[in-house]
Amino acid sequence: MNRATRPSRRLLGVTAALTAALAGCGTRTAADGADRSEPAAGARAAQVAVENVYVTEVPGYEVAEQSVGVVGADGFSAVYVDAGTGARIRLTVDRGSLDAAGCPKTPLVDGDGAPGGGAVECEADGGHWYRTSGTRHEYATGTDGRVVRLDADRGTVDRATLRRAAEAAQAARDAGLDAVLPTARPAGGAPAERGDLPPAGDGAPDNEAGAGG
Repeated sequence: MNRATRPSRRLLGVTAALTAALAGCGTRTAADGADRSEPAAGARAAQVAVENVYVTEVPGYEVAEQSVGVVGADGFSAVYVDAGTGARIRLTVDRGSLDAAGCPKTPLVDGDGAPGGGAVECEADGGHWYRTSGTRHEYATGTDGRVVRLDADRGTVDRATLRRAAEAAQAARDAGLDAVLPTARPAGGAPAERGDLPPAGDGAPDNEAGAGG
């Protein structure tokens, strides 16, 4: 498993946070005084539109923190990893639509996120499109002017698991946003102080040897 998709130790509580977000527990709105400035700042830091941030829940899978990023202009992408097997499910959300005519013309991405070149087969499945091409398969769902995709390698993630991920995918709310978005740095924040910088001069590190050599 590469570094970009290794589950972060800091995300041991992500599953519980996502469960609360998907269930709507504790969700606050602007009307009851929720401060959404931090999630919005985190979305801006990732160059992602807040409304494009989705989460899902699959037993045994956790978000790989370093996989979270932008797709297209302001879409969202994250990878869920099974720490036991290394299996990965990629969640992507971007603006657009997907219909019967366009489904087979839209390529699936390969394991590295690049568009694949193989023929795409599409099957309508309960409000979703089940799409296959080569070794990849995907559930894609059009909703509110965007397409939500869950894709994986067919050899490591079965169709039932992928469909479960598609059924559970929802727009992130407070806890879910906090769980998947990066923490934004304060505007104009000072860099970390270094103890080896001299108080005057050009700021080069002071590497002069002491009396003991």
